[in-house]
Parts: sequence; structure tokens; C-alpha cells
Amino acid sequence: MDATPLFRLAYVPGVTPAKWMRVWNERLPQVPLTLVPVASAEASQTLLGGGADAGLVRFPVDRTSLSAIPLYTEVTVVVVPKDHLLASADEVTVGDLADDIVLHPLDDTLEWESRPGLPALERPATTADAVELVAAGIGVLVVPQSLARLHHRRDLTYRPVADAPQSQVGLSWLQDRTTDLVEEFIGIVRGRTVNSSRGRTPTPAQPKQKRGTADGARRQAAAGNKAGGRPRTGGGGSGGSGGARSGAGKRGKPRRRS
Repeated sequence: MDATPLFRLAYVPGVTPAKWMRVWNERLPQVPLTLVPVASAEASQTLLGGGADAGLVRFPVDRTSLSAIPLYTEVTVVVVPKDHLLASADEVTVGDLADDIVLHPLDDTLEWESRPGLPALERPATTADAVELVAAGIGVLVVPQSLARLHHRRDLTYRPVADAPQSQVGLSWLQDRTTDLVEEFIGIVRGRTVNSSRGRTPTPAQPKQKRGTADGARRQAAAGNKAGGRPRTGGGGSGGSGGARSGAGKRGKPRRRS
């Protein structure tokens, strides 16, 4: 007996797969979608090891074995205490962080050519640990906006950093395992409709209709003409006047006078 099909979707912190999962459940209710949370640094290995069929990951990924399509790019923000000087600004730059200790956790997802601010004595193990240090007044933290929201605290706020590197999120899967279910999910994240060329249940093509009823009516009229002769024009009135003319044309012999 065949096993029930299953689709396993890995996703990294900050990524919210709920909207795509909802569309999946509407289109393929017979195929359960299971979410597999993974750390950003472990996402590629999870896919390469067969731990998931596809994953919502942060770029870059190993393109030698994995296929990937970009989905969106996140705004980068700095997380600061609410009483920090930068909290009063609408937007900051990397240069504005020069006098601050900028924490750089080991699971940082941003690729810096030159890290901003002053270095901390130690690197926090995780972004969550770094947020705790920001709350303690140890430093500030630069992260994708979704991670700032994920680790939100009432005593902290965040502001966009205009010239910081950004994090790109995309869908990735093993190149030699581009299954029909993977294709289905690609279609969902790309916004394809259920009736698109790659959908599972396209609307069947309608059979071609015969020639219009006007052609049929003309054929019926022609058949009727052959059966009853050419129709008279002008109706019965014309026929009557024709008969009168015919009768008037014949003259009888004149009577003899007695």
C-alpha cells in the first residue's frame, strides 16, 4: 500500500510561511504540509541531507547542489533601547553607529565588508542572546527587520539603517529532487493561479463547438426551398393580382345580335 504523500518545508527564523501554507492547504488538502524550523546556518545542510523537500532560506545558498529562486529582500534595522539617542531618528546610517558597540552574533545573517561600530569583547552565540545584551545596555544590534520583530521587547525599538547590507530570502530545494510537489510550491510562492500551465488541476479544454446556428439555419432554409419550390415573393396578394391579369388576358367570342 502506497504511503500518503507528504511535503516538508523548512524555514529559517524571521520567515513566515503561513500565507503560502494556507494556499497549499486549499489546493492540495490531501497532501499534508509539515513545517521544519531550522537555523539559518543549517538550512542548506538540512536540504542536502534530505531533511526537507524545500526550504525558505536566507541567501546565499550552495548553488552546486541546490536550486533557488529569490522571493524578497528585507529592510535592515538597528535594535536599540528606547532611551537610546538613535531611537529619536526616523532612519540612521552605518556611520551613525560609529561610537556604539555593535554586537555580532555567531548566527548573523548579514554579510559585512566592514562591520560597523565598536566590536564587543565576545560574540553572542545567537541573535536572541544579542537582543538580551541590547536590553542590558551592552550594545546595539543590526539585523533584518523580521528578526527584530521576532525578538521584540517592550523596552527595545528599532530603526532602518539606510546603507547597511540587506538579507535576501528565497526558496531552495535539491536540484535532482525537483518533484511535482516542489513544482507545486514554486507555483504558489510565485503567485501562479490554480489553472496555470503548471497547476495540478487545470480547467479541462472545452470541446470545439460546431459551426454557428446561423449556418444551420441557412442549410435548413435551403432544404425547405428544394422541397417546396422557390417561394413566392409578395405573399398571397401578389399571387391574386397575377391571377386577375391572367384572366383578363383571355377574351370570349362576341355574342351575335338576334
